[in-house]
Amino acid sequence: MFQPDLTNCDREPIHIPGRVQSHGFIVVTGEDDQITHVSANITAFTGIDATSMPGKKSSILDEVLGKKPTGFLSQLVSLGQHPDGFRPNNPYRVTIAGNPWNLIINQSPEHYLFEFEPERTDLESELQHKVGRSLSEMLADKELSELLNNVAVQIKKIIHYDRVMIYKFHNDGHGEVVAETKNEELEPWLGLHYPASDIPQQARELYKLNLVRLIADVHTEPAALLTHEEQPLNLTNSGLRAVSPIHIQYLKNMGVASSFSVSILDRDKLWGLIACHNYTTRFINFNQRESAKLVGQVLSSAISFRQQEEDQNLLSKSRESISTLTRSLLHGSSIPDALFAAEGELLKVVGATGAAFVFEKKTYTTGQVPGEKFLNELCEWLSINVEDCYASSNFASEFSAAKEQQNTVSGLLTCRLSKELNEFIIWFRPERIAYVNWAGNPEKPTSTTESGLMTISPRESFKVWSQEVHQHSLPWEHGDHAAANQLREEINFAISRRATELRVLNEKLREAYNELDTFSYTISHDLKHPLTTIKSYAQLIVRATDQERMRNMAGRINDGAVKMQAMIEEVLQYSRVGQARVERKAINMQHLLDELRHDLLIAFNQPEIQIEIGNAPELEGDQLMIQQVFSNLIGNAVKYSSKAEQPKVKVEGQRIGQKVMYTISDNGIGIDQKDFGKIFDLFSRADAGKEFEGSGVGLSIVKRIIEKHQGKIWLESERHQGTRFFVEFPLN
Repeated sequence: MFQPDLTNCDREPIHIPGRVQSHGFIVVTGEDDQITHVSANITAFTGIDATSMPGKKSSILDEVLGKKPTGFLSQLVSLGQHPDGFRPNNPYRVTIAGNPWNLIINQSPEHYLFEFEPERTDLESELQHKVGRSLSEMLADKELSELLNNVAVQIKKIIHYDRVMIYKFHNDGHGEVVAETKNEELEPWLGLHYPASDIPQQARELYKLNLVRLIADVHTEPAALLTHEEQPLNLTNSGLRAVSPIHIQYLKNMGVASSFSVSILDRDKLWGLIACHNYTTRFINFNQRESAKLVGQVLSSAISFRQQEEDQNLLSKSRESISTLTRSLLHGSSIPDALFAAEGELLKVVGATGAAFVFEKKTYTTGQVPGEKFLNELCEWLSINVEDCYASSNFASEFSAAKEQQNTVSGLLTCRLSKELNEFIIWFRPERIAYVNWAGNPEKPTSTTESGLMTISPRESFKVWSQEVHQHSLPWEHGDHAAANQLREEINFAISRRATELRVLNEKLREAYNELDTFSYTISHDLKHPLTTIKSYAQLIVRATDQERMRNMAGRINDGAVKMQAMIEEVLQYSRVGQARVERKAINMQHLLDELRHDLLIAFNQPEIQIEIGNAPELEGDQLMIQQVFSNLIGNAVKYSSKAEQPKVKVEGQRIGQKVMYTISDNGIGIDQKDFGKIFDLFSRADAGKEFEGSGVGLSIVKRIIEKHQGKIWLESERHQGTRFFVEFPLN
């Protein structure tokens, strides 16, 4: 037997009480239609021996229910089966001993619950019509406080309970009566607070699943469940589920004989309850409870709508500050500078008095914030306990070091920038001393049993008990959370954008390093050869006496100097291509290619050379750079095919989608496939072409120009079979 004590009251297994309320009875079957559980009071209602029922088929009830022995309950289960789950058509009307009853079917894990309740009721039978007429009146008020008051009034008119309250749950689980209507002789409870232990967490979870809850008579003994099974039955979905003995005593101490509640949800969160108390017993049948549930659902929608309006209004006030910070993040030199450049904007985002930004192992602050030692301890705590976002208006209850910081850190809201890094944006709110009126002393009263065990007793006095509350800040609203999350997204976007910029810069630095490495190799290797020639012949001139030999060696020196000067010019030209800005415009390629053909035929002065220009679609690019590309490629084609019997070069272009591709082909010496990869490197030439004059810079420049135009170049070739170069340029 579960024994509630000081350590386990909040864990009382109220979903498996092993008993049901005595105004009805329950029969439970398994998947095989055998009865697994039955309430002991079924004998009083039907005359069937309860102890003999477990293990038998459900058809044992057919005669009592006035049905032919065809397995009535199992047929109802079959009718409720749907592809998307079990959906019974509740309630079913049956007659027992001449009286009308409602049969309500619910499902529990591995079981079907058949709950039998009287159809009789202590309310007017036409309750549904009264609910319909009252709904429009309930929703007439735009202000939430007026709406709640009107709902309480209308509910009391419908069900005639002595007291009807709208009970709101606060973030810490404790409740407050925010609207009330009552009989004149009763004391008002409006504004009173109730500790979270009055309706503990597991009870609040059940209120989210069962939206209506009736306790018809607190003075009757619940009926025990008889079963052959060892595991307790889960009665989460049962309307007859018995009530915790602690809660029954709690109601008795209030003088309440019957209670009825309807859950109020706000976006799947339990916002509160329509809590109804009566000081005499009262039973409400299933259909009337469903009508009351409709009121709760409509009220839930209204509250959610108004709450979303409030959140949106709060977020709208924050949006101007977020926009200012976003613009600053877009243009600021660093993330911290951007956030703290605009005076006070970071605080306005959530209405805080202080803020801290922990980024790249540094902490930046603004406004009223605690000292460095506390901030370091706080960051360590956050890194362990917070994965995403966290808010508390009573942070001292979570973090003991905050007890001495009530003037700055009574409230805390934080968002973690990244789950991998301990980087946070944190807002602080100071203490706001409040005075709370409790319905009796909220401390759990205890008593000691004969065995010495301290147990919890429901409090007996509900006389107003005032408390001065310290170390609490103004609560953080939904809109504050939304604004904090929105700013976090903007910061993470700015961090990502800057990381991308850094990657691009690193890529450019890598390319620059590779070019510098190439230049170093060129200076140390390729330019060293003509320099060695100059030095050697200069030394020979010093020793030579033959005038003819001296003139010959001087000529060699001049040739080496000219070659070195040409190589230096080509290196500089390659470098200038990398620094030059592309001035894009449409290029008439037919005109450009015709001029190049004319110039090349004159330069090579070989009448037998043929240069054929085919289709020449326009390109978009830098005129001088594109001219340099085709001058080099066509010039190479002419040069390396000049020794063929009938030298022929062909240039042909075609447009493919949003790209233009040109092919430059010749019937020259060709290139070995092993040289394909190196011919575009600076000062690197194919082995087959070394008998022709050249520096090995031209194709490097061509490749660089094409890459600056976001194009590409490749080739096809075989030795002695000619070469085809392909160049492709995008069209903007």
